[in-house]
Amino acid sequence: MGYAAIYPTDAIEAHRAFIARRRALRPADEYRTVTPEEWGEFLGHFERRKLALGDCGRAYGTDCAHEHACVRCPVLIVHATERPRLVEIRDNLLTRIVEAEREGWLGEIDGLQSSLAHAEEKLAQLDAQIPRKQESVDLGIPTFREIAARTSGVATPPGPA
Repeated sequence: MGYAAIYPTDAIEAHRAFIARRRALRPADEYRTVTPEEWGEFLGHFERRKLALGDCGRAYGTDCAHEHACVRCPVLIVHATERPRLVEIRDNLLTRIVEAEREGWLGEIDGLQSSLAHAEEKLAQLDAQIPRKQESVDLGIPTFREIAARTSGVATPPGPA
């Protein structure tokens, strides 16, 4: 059975050839040099995604579908350090729901309950992340001790008897 040795240079050259073939199929104006204004706008996109609770994960060039009600947004990435702030928001929502019920603001109650459900969901997601980050994962890579234990010493040939 034969085999082929693949060296890093071979892999890099094959990848570059693949990219060249793909680019030949696409319109040339897609591969023009980006202007400084375009690059600045692209980088600014990520700066504008920084929020009080974390980062907005929506794609470049897309508008906010939730009208910046970020607690309700599924693409809000809450930073673990902002958990106390999220708890404060949840507690405030609970207080506002009680007030709305007392005052009979039925339309307000629906919106607040929706925000409360999403805030609690985000808290549950954060709480689920903590054990996962502290848990080690066995990748099955042997330790040096295991590798060294498998090697055998050089057998000495039997001497003349």
